[in-house]
Order: sequence, then C-alpha cells, then structure tokens
Amino acid sequence: MTGVIDRTELWIVILALGLGSFGLRFVFLGLVGDKAMPDWVLRHLRYTAVSVLPALVAPLVVWPGATGGEIDPPRLIAALVAVAVGLGTGRTLAAILCGFAALYGMFWLIG
Repeated sequence: MTGVIDRTELWIVILALGLGSFGLRFVFLGLVGDKAMPDWVLRHLRYTAVSVLPALVAPLVVWPGATGGEIDPPRLIAALVAVAVGLGTGRTLAAILCGFAALYGMFWLIG
C-alpha cells in the first residue's frame, strides 16, 4: 500500500519533531531566558510575528486548494482588505476580522 505510514514510524516522527521543537524553545527560554539579550536581537525578534502570519496566509490566497490553485477574487479581495485595515489601524485582530468578513461577504456576493 502506497501512501500509508507504519504506526511505529509515525510515532517516531511525532516524538522526534516534538523533541526538536522543545529543544529549539529550550535553547532560547531555558538557557538564555534569564540573560539580557542585545538590543539588535530584540529589535529583530519584534518582526517575527509580523512575518509568520503572511507566510502562512499567502499560499492560501495565491494558490488556494479549494479552487485547484487558481487565483480566486473573493480570497484576493479579502487579503487586500485585511492588509488595508492592518496598515490603517495597526491592529492585527481588526485586520483578521475585516478580512474574514470581506471573504464571506464576497462569497455571498459573487457566489
């Protein structure tokens, strides 16, 4: 059978990924957590959250699986609304909620 993973192999992969994730966090929080970080490191860490959300969302806007990888106007408009609200207000939650409303509003209007 192709495409089926053995349960033992699956659990080994899950445990390895869990240990790896714990190890990465422990390096920063456990070993460096009580020490003062240099200003240049703190300055760069501020932009981590700002870069992660677009990296997760961009493929869903440009190549959505629901449309077979073709650009979809409702998703594109919702992304543009979310970017505009985010830049205009500076509030992440407002951008997410307005993008959500625009997406479902466009689905309702366009179909």
